[in-house]
Amino acid sequence: MRLAVGDTERCVGCQCCMFACARIHDDAGLAKTCIGVRSIGGMERGFIVVVCRACDNPPCAKVCPTDALKPRDDGGVHVDTTKCIGCGHCRDACPIAAIFWDDEINKPMICLHCGYCTKFCPHGVLGLDRKGG
Repeated sequence: MRLAVGDTERCVGCQCCMFACARIHDDAGLAKTCIGVRSIGGMERGFIVVVCRACDNPPCAKVCPTDALKPRDDGGVHVDTTKCIGCGHCRDACPIAAIFWDDEINKPMICLHCGYCTKFCPHGVLGLDRKGG
């Protein structure tokens, strides 16, 4: 399963998904979230949801010099923080800027497609989908 972003026209920028993700990472704020909601002009123009799209051939994993990012069978990547040196190449390689950063430990944070955030999206913008489905 992977996290799927549906109709972003329905997103009101409430950031409930971001707070839910941060809660999974034991953070009360938004410093440790793997999903982002960004304004493209506020309520008038709308919002975009930035989250790992589970690339089939993830460019972030290709550029990792320590093999800390490994492609997952069902899409996306797993980050081995013990191997990560915090170089940021993965963040630079992501074409949609979906790699967030944990400044506390200087390591990437990438969506695991757990689906927890989907439970908190009041407008059904987020959901779980089978890879390629």
